[in-house]
Amino acid sequence: MKVLVAIVFLLLIIFTSCSETSIKKQKKPNIIYILADDAGYGDFSCYGQTAFQTPNIDKLAQQGMKFTQHYCGASVCAPSRSTLMTGLHTGHTAIRGNRELKDREGQLPMAAEYVTVAELLKKAGYVTGAFGKWGLGFIGSEGDAINQGFDVFYGYNCQRMAHRYYPPYLWDNDEKDFLDGNDWKHTVTYAPDVIQEKTLAFIEDNKNKPFFAYVPLIQPHAELLVPEDSIFLKFKGKFEEPKNYKEIQRYGSDYGSDIVLEKYCYQKYPKATFVSMIYRMDVYVGQIMAKLEELGIADNTIIMFASDNGPHDAGGANPVYFNSAAGFRGMKRDLYEGGIRTPFIVKWPAKVKAGTQSDHVSAFWDFLPTCADIAGVNIDHSIDGISFLPTLTGAGVQKKHDFLYWEFAHKGGKQALRMGQWKAVINKINSTKNAKLELYNLNEDKEETNDVAADYPGVVEKMKQTIVEQHVSSNLFPLFKEEVQ
Repeated sequence: MKVLVAIVFLLLIIFTSCSETSIKKQKKPNIIYILADDAGYGDFSCYGQTAFQTPNIDKLAQQGMKFTQHYCGASVCAPSRSTLMTGLHTGHTAIRGNRELKDREGQLPMAAEYVTVAELLKKAGYVTGAFGKWGLGFIGSEGDAINQGFDVFYGYNCQRMAHRYYPPYLWDNDEKDFLDGNDWKHTVTYAPDVIQEKTLAFIEDNKNKPFFAYVPLIQPHAELLVPEDSIFLKFKGKFEEPKNYKEIQRYGSDYGSDIVLEKYCYQKYPKATFVSMIYRMDVYVGQIMAKLEELGIADNTIIMFASDNGPHDAGGANPVYFNSAAGFRGMKRDLYEGGIRTPFIVKWPAKVKAGTQSDHVSAFWDFLPTCADIAGVNIDHSIDGISFLPTLTGAGVQKKHDFLYWEFAHKGGKQALRMGQWKAVINKINSTKNAKLELYNLNEDKEETNDVAADYPGVVEKMKQTIVEQHVSSNLFPLFKEEVQ
């Protein structure tokens, strides 16, 4: 009898152990998506930057896959994030520009009917959190992050407030979290450091569950400002700074007004400060990687890293000096490659081969279907994105885009289309009758300096037709003068 009991007990232990192993194997991978703000394709040493190094982001690339033809959703903040969240390009997505609401803190809200990647992942059992800059709907609106699928939000709801690195408060879901020592005069608590602490805490709190952490950082968006700590001192004096940089705005008693929020603070050392901001962001990436290792969940966590649009030249930033666009034409607010081609890195141990590079042509609106594939959740509505999971894992056939489309309703109105090697750009749609379509062969002219539209009339007509088809009129973001405003 004793022998029988022992055998049963042993079998129970084995069965329990096997069950636990099976459950562990079946656990869905965590997903962390880190988004830089206004960092150029060339602002990282693994993408060619030589004036400074980004060791942790380089390590991410060494341990994962680096994409060379990945595109952000738009050439400014809000619409780029809208495409990332919805899987729709800017001809279809809810938010197509930076639409400020002057009577309140925040931007025009994304409508409730749009399905976000966070909502899809929640259906698949994920805990979801967003940490950083939102910009897709003011607090309490249907576009608020916690009304768009996120269990937790901490950071800047409003893009204008995110111009300030020492704001008096950040948002903890729908409540203000006041930062020690900060007001419109004093700079004590550096907000991005606080956001980083919340990100790491979320990862630790959810280490035993599948989680999705969306981390839209605010560096290196202007204003140019960092604490004068060891990171800043590492770069201070390493670059020739402007002798008479114009003072735009210091922190002062009137700093909280709407007018002042549109401006950026004075920066005596803009180059050193810009590099410090990139480097601090790199440190954040390293801390996230270290936290995953510490918790023993690194092998079951996907990390993705990108930037929301091309480099900026505001507040004293100098993208020409640092070759931030890596030789591509244009920058933020342009639809040339410098404005929309983004660095993109994916690390997924045992799934993505380390140290690899992909020239697969992809875009922000591919993120949602890729996450759906990873999580095993169905998409029951129309989107523009295509999952790039086969590219990551090498399993299955990678479907390719017939084209990628962008539009930008500001700066006179702009449209762009990439179709294979061909890139079309149309500028000043609203200020020029019959605005000219420029055509570039990216295989031969990645700098977009040689307009060959006159040589390929058939290609031009095909691209014009596709551009017309992809633009769906938006009353909120009219692209043409005749559209309702």
